[in-house]
Amino acid sequence: MSTENEGTAVPAAPSAPPVPVAAPGPASDTTGTNAADPGHEPAPPAASQSAQNPDSGRPVGNPAPDRPAHDPTTQGHTPTPQPGYMPVPQPVAPAPQPPGQPGAGWPPPPPSHPTYGGGGSGDGGGPGWGAPMGPVPPAHRKKRAGGLVAGVLAAALVAGGVGGGIGYWAAERGDSPTDSTTVSASGNAKDFKRDPGTVAAVAAKALPSVVTIEAQGGDGEGGTGTGFVYDVQGHIVTNNHVVASAADGGDLSVTFSNGKEYDAEVVGRAQGYDVAVLKLKNAPSGLAPLPLGNSDKVAVGDSTIAIGAPFGLSNTVTTGIISAKNRPVASGDGQNSKASYMSALQTDASINPGNSGGPLLDSSGAVIGINSAIQSAGTGGFGQSQAGSIGLGFAIPVNQANTVAQQLIKTGRPVYPVIGATVSMDPKGDGGAVIADRGTGGTPAVPSDSPAGKAGLKAGDVITKLDDRVIDSGPTLISEIWTHKPGDKVTLTYERDGKTSTVEVTLGQREGDDS
Repeated sequence: MSTENEGTAVPAAPSAPPVPVAAPGPASDTTGTNAADPGHEPAPPAASQSAQNPDSGRPVGNPAPDRPAHDPTTQGHTPTPQPGYMPVPQPVAPAPQPPGQPGAGWPPPPPSHPTYGGGGSGDGGGPGWGAPMGPVPPAHRKKRAGGLVAGVLAAALVAGGVGGGIGYWAAERGDSPTDSTTVSASGNAKDFKRDPGTVAAVAAKALPSVVTIEAQGGDGEGGTGTGFVYDVQGHIVTNNHVVASAADGGDLSVTFSNGKEYDAEVVGRAQGYDVAVLKLKNAPSGLAPLPLGNSDKVAVGDSTIAIGAPFGLSNTVTTGIISAKNRPVASGDGQNSKASYMSALQTDASINPGNSGGPLLDSSGAVIGINSAIQSAGTGGFGQSQAGSIGLGFAIPVNQANTVAQQLIKTGRPVYPVIGATVSMDPKGDGGAVIADRGTGGTPAVPSDSPAGKAGLKAGDVITKLDDRVIDSGPTLISEIWTHKPGDKVTLTYERDGKTSTVEVTLGQREGDDS
C-alpha cells in the first residue's frame, strides 16, 4: 500500500452533496496544512488519492476517527462517485474577499459546521457561504459502507492486477462502465506462424510423413510400431522387430497422421541391422519423403525430436538432445549371429515401446536416426508389464540405415561387412574383442582365406581398436564394423603375447541373415 498521502488529509465524498455556506475567516489545518494559505496548491483529485489507500474507510492522517470526512468542496476537490451515490451539482455563490486579509486568494477556507466539527480546517467560526447547509446523515453510516467498498476494491486490485488498472484507465476516459476491460490477442490462432526450426514447425512438417504400423502375425502375435516415408514410390522404413511377426503370412497396415490407412507388405528386412522396408500396396500420390541428414556430422548436445506411437499413442512428439555417439548396443541377447548390433546415437528424448522404427530428427527436420531401443531400469510400475523411458534411448544412425534400405529395396536381402573372424560375444570383454579358439560348428576361428586370416590375425588375439575407435568387447567390434561397407579398408590394433601391433584389413561381406 502506498504511503504517499500520509500526513495530508484526503477528503472522502459525503453521502449527500452539501450546500456551501459563507466563508469563515482563516484557520489552521489540524493536520499540519494551512488550508487558508494563499500559496497552498490544490490537492490532487480525491479519486486518485483514495486509490492509494484502498484499505481504509477514512483519510490517512485524520486525527479524529469518529469525525465526518472533510467537506469535498474545499481546496478545489471534486467529489468522487462512490457505489450507490450520484453527486448532484449545486450552484455555488462566489465568495467575497475576506475583510482584513489583503492579498488573500482562492480557494477560501472551508466552512465550520457543528456536524463536521471543523473537518480538519480549524475551530474558528464566522459567516457561512450562501444558503445554510441542510442536515447531513450520521458519519458512521458512510464510513462503514466506504470501508466495505474499499476492502472489496483492494481485493479486486490484488486479485485482478492488470485488469483493475485497465478498468481505472477506462473510467478516467469516461468510457461506459459496461464496456469490457478484457484484452484479446491480435489475430487468430490458426494464423499464428511458427518460426522455422521451432519444435512446432518441425513437427507440423514431419508428422504427415510419419506412420503408425500395425503388425498381426498368423499366430495371433503382433504389435504397434512406427515408420516414415522413404520415397515417393511408397516405401516405408522401420525396424525389423516391428514387422517380424507379420513378415511371413501376417497382416500389415499403415496409418498416416490424417487417419488414412493402407495395407502394406515387407520388401526386405535385416535382422542384424534391425532395419526393414515396407511398400504400400496402393500408395497415394503426393507422398512427402522425410529428408535424410548426415549422422556422421551429429554432435553431442544437438537438439533431437522423436516422433512415434509410444504405447499406441500415435503422432506423439518428444524432444531432447544427442547425449552420446557411437554407443555400442546389442538388441536381443547378443549371443548369436542373428542379434542386432548398432553403433547408436544416444538421446534423452523420451522413447517408449511403440516408438520403434520412428524417425529421430534434428532441429532442421532431417532424419538423423531410426529409434530402435531403450535402456530400462526394470519392469514398469503401476501395473505395467513394460518399462518406460528413463532418458536412455538409442537410434540407428541414418547413414547406416540408408545404405541398408537401398540394399533391401534393390535385392530384398541385407549385406554385412565382415573381417572373417569369430570373436567372443561377452559384452564385458577382456579389454577388447577376443578372437575365439574355434568358430561355429568347430570351424577355424580365423579361416586362412578370410580378410582377418589374410592379414595374419590368429585365435587368442585381442582387438583393442578399429581405426581410432576403442574396442572393449566383441559386440562393440561388430557394431563398428557394420558402420562400414564391404570393401572398406580399416586398421585394426591388437595385442598378442603382451605386444601391440596394427594391421590393415579389407572388409569382406556376408549376405543375408541365414549364414
